[in-house]
Amino acid sequence: MELKTKEYVSYSDALQAFSRGLQEPEWMLQMRLDALENIEDLNLPVIERLRYNRWPLFQVPDLTGAPASKTVDPFEFIEDKADAARVIQTGNDTVIETLPESLKDKGVIFTDMHTALREHPELVKEAYMSKAVKPDTNKITAFHAAFMNSGLFLYVPKNVVIEEPLEAIFIQNSLVEDAYIKHVLIYADTNSSFNYVEKFLTKGNKKNAGNIVVEVVTKAGAQVKFSAVDQLGENSTIYFNRKGHTSRDSSIDWAIGAMNTGNVICDFDTDLVGEGSSTDLKAVGVSSGRQTQVIDSNVVNIGRNTTGNIFQHGVILDRATLTFNGIGHILNGAKGSDAQQESRVLMLSDKARGDANPILLIEENDVTAGHAASVGRVDPEEMYYLMSRGIEKTEAERLVIRGFLGKVIQAIPLRSMRDDLVQTIERKLTSR
Repeated sequence: MELKTKEYVSYSDALQAFSRGLQEPEWMLQMRLDALENIEDLNLPVIERLRYNRWPLFQVPDLTGAPASKTVDPFEFIEDKADAARVIQTGNDTVIETLPESLKDKGVIFTDMHTALREHPELVKEAYMSKAVKPDTNKITAFHAAFMNSGLFLYVPKNVVIEEPLEAIFIQNSLVEDAYIKHVLIYADTNSSFNYVEKFLTKGNKKNAGNIVVEVVTKAGAQVKFSAVDQLGENSTIYFNRKGHTSRDSSIDWAIGAMNTGNVICDFDTDLVGEGSSTDLKAVGVSSGRQTQVIDSNVVNIGRNTTGNIFQHGVILDRATLTFNGIGHILNGAKGSDAQQESRVLMLSDKARGDANPILLIEENDVTAGHAASVGRVDPEEMYYLMSRGIEKTEAERLVIRGFLGKVIQAIPLRSMRDDLVQTIERKLTSR
């Protein structure tokens, strides 16, 4: 990767024209310009057990606003649901946006980021890159803050409880060459409760970089269940940064399936700031071919009596690499807190590379913490049990693997996404 960060300062005029063309508020433009100026001075984030300094992550997007020469048909990937609460984006464009009137009447906002910045700028400002992910954290977040070119904003007001999942589908348009710099901001007001599900896909095989930031910010007592299935393409080099920020007695539960086929870093973090808040992260990954995937999960217990759980299971095929880094960090003053993690990897090839790297950083005495990690092959006793009952070896192995990944599959509330995750796992396993 050749950063050429000194060249980014020449983009100042282009960014100003881009921002003003979208009618962004002045605070947003200033954030872009400040981040642009800081890129050169910041470092890359440290990802344990991975050298990625040559990955092509710093592709500058088209800032002219010109429409893509080739477009994606979303109905190639989805079924039409007129009454669903959903937003569907292809490339940088929102092609479907539906929200039931009953939710609009309650004040729910579910729209693309550009519209949110025009129509609700002060509400967006309360949470956008100010609590969870900050522009000056590292070189990648600064690049994102400067060049973000599409995204989504979800706001659920105080005391609003939504039973049906809110769904977002993002289809990367790799029929053309263009960076994919998307920002998703989920803002849960006091005592709100809802399920949010998202899916990332790729159409086309152009080589493109992706810089995706997802922020989940909760106010006191809010309960968010977040589910995702990532299926970005083999020519997409992606840095995912999903991060939560919790207030008192609130919770964020994550269920994420990393089913990408290109080189991907998944940085999943939660800062447990408010007393009594919690997070439960369940993540599964399947790596195949020659790809490298790293899932780097970090929970920081900041407030008293906070609870953070990390559960990561993965399967590696062919010559692929899959690394789990689990970091539980209890800060001084976070009395009564709990940090637990489990990372396990199944290797189905002699040429595969896997790693499970648990880290506990404890700065307080009155706490509970623990971890478990393993890298190995399918349990021969489980295989013997299934095969002794007439199940063929290949099918027995698939059943063991599905059971191994089952906790995350079961945690996804939308049946269609659960089924899609199972189908994706099956495709990867049968492609060997």
